[in-house]
Amino acid sequence: QVHLVESGGDLVQAGGSLRLTCTIDKSIFNINRWCWYRQAAGQSRDMVACETIYDQPRYVNSVKGRFTISRDYARRQSTLQMNNLKAEDTGVYYCNADPPYTDWWGQGTQVTVSS
Repeated sequence: QVHLVESGGDLVQAGGSLRLTCTIDKSIFNINRWCWYRQAAGQSRDMVACETIYDQPRYVNSVKGRFTISRDYARRQSTLQMNNLKAEDTGVYYCNADPPYTDWWGQGTQVTVSS
């Protein structure tokens, strides 16, 4: 059974920062691409950032210049640094591969940005 455990979500004011982490099973950590996905209430779960071993990270336009994705090999984690948060960043954040595996979804971590 694969385990992905997201953490770091919180309630913050607009303009604030958060750092999300996803702790990843050793058996799957070294895949090519890890991504973060966001699901706002009543909406679909969409990719916001991906990092790959062999290429530059990719970001959805709305977070470019504010979010930074990285991989921490020592801690076996994917991290998402989120700066200058906006109300529209509110949602539950998940990590997964790209394309995502259905049975890899974790519980996610809630980010709420108050305006």
